[in-house]
Amino acid sequence: MTGTMRAPRSRGMLSGLLLVLLAIWGGLIPFIGPYFNFGFGSSEAWVYSADRLVLSILPAIAVGLGGLILMTAANRPVAQFGGWLAVLGGLWFVVGTTIAALWNMGVGAPLGGEVRQVAERMSFFEGLGAVMVLFAGLALGRFLVVGVREARRAEREHRPADDRTVADDRPEATAVPAQGRRRGPFHIGRQKTGASTGEERHTTPSRRG
Repeated sequence: MTGTMRAPRSRGMLSGLLLVLLAIWGGLIPFIGPYFNFGFGSSEAWVYSADRLVLSILPAIAVGLGGLILMTAANRPVAQFGGWLAVLGGLWFVVGTTIAALWNMGVGAPLGGEVRQVAERMSFFEGLGAVMVLFAGLALGRFLVVGVREARRAEREHRPADDRTVADDRPEATAVPAQGRRRGPFHIGRQKTGASTGEERHTTPSRRG
């Protein structure tokens, strides 16, 4: 059971790297988007507010931390913790703006026309969070499955102790060389034949003279 708790680091490398890149995008785009007239509320870049902290920065940190854990973890429970952390951060990107409206919080109106507004909503919040949840879910699925190689490796780690126990219980008297079993009857038979022939020659009287 202990052997199956380990997993190769390469299993979550790709998903973790993509999650880190998405987290960097989600945390920085509110501050650099206004350079391209792409964002919400103010058209000035690098404007900090509590709304951006709650809706963009904190979930981006959660997703980025979860991605780093997935990239470096070699233990299944640790990797699953990182995956769930990334899932929660992605979900907050999806539903955060809707819930924040109940708290009188928001990031302001999107900049640009209708097409750009749709792109902004997808790139900043709902669409970005959905992609994060997708990659985090894929990573969780990979760490939940125990591969054939990992199962065999765990069996090899426990097999030597079991083999030694069986060897100690095996009696030594039953071990007879195969060569001795094959050649023994022939040697005994030849010796008996030789002995009986010599006895007959010794006891038979001579007819000469």
